[in-house]
Amino acid sequence: MAAAETPVSRSKQGPQVGLFVTCLVDLFRPKVAFAAIKLMECAGASVEVPSAQTCCGQPAYNCGDRKNAVAIARQVVETFERYDYVVAPSGSCAGMLRLHYPQLLAEDPEFAERATALAAKSFELTSFLVDVLGHTTVDAAFGGTVAYHDSCSLLRELHVREAPRRLLANVKGLTLAELHDGEVCCGFGGAFSVKYPAISSAIADAKLQDIAGTGALTVLSSDLGCLLQIAGRLARTGAKVEVRHIAEVLAGMTDEPALAAPSRGR
Repeated sequence: MAAAETPVSRSKQGPQVGLFVTCLVDLFRPKVAFAAIKLMECAGASVEVPSAQTCCGQPAYNCGDRKNAVAIARQVVETFERYDYVVAPSGSCAGMLRLHYPQLLAEDPEFAERATALAAKSFELTSFLVDVLGHTTVDAAFGGTVAYHDSCSLLRELHVREAPRRLLANVKGLTLAELHDGEVCCGFGGAFSVKYPAISSAIADAKLQDIAGTGALTVLSSDLGCLLQIAGRLARTGAKVEVRHIAEVLAGMTDEPALAAPSRGR
């Protein structure tokens, strides 16, 4: 889905943004990337999708594979440093770029300062729209009550809570029902859900009970990892709750069926 990479033209109006698509969006929900582009362009930004981008390196970093994490981080810096901003529709990936790259490359004489510079201009999508561009107006409608799940990375690492809510407040027909334990993890945690499946499932089931308590028929989040976790547990329980990335709703791009749990090979 990546657009061809072209030189950044500083004569264009608005900030030049490099969209960091993320692996999960690319593999499971490409429409999130198109929704992110629409939202940023409507807010006045000029968006490009560098074709050279890959993973942010977080899986390797979290598993202690420092060598590969460093190699990936260098590649990301080289790919995105030419933009005014780097934006990801994921608190997890944005947190990796913003918080962990400077630490990861701190002793690299060629990349230390470049990583710090990239970190300073890297943002999660809703935070970029509200906190950087000052944009909260969206041309979208979505009927019914929704629950919003705060991902751990976005809430705890990046301290972003109000931005997604300010945007959702401007969606016509949408009613936001706050979760009782909204700040509690969904149980995904990347490799955590693989290493500790029983604990992960128990945490997810508690989240599903919380969602059910709101009466919402749709659950949103800014992180696709969380949404895949929630969709998986919903599918196993048979609950009739739709799962969508917040960007889809904010961009008015909800014609596609809601997110389904990834199929498992036999």
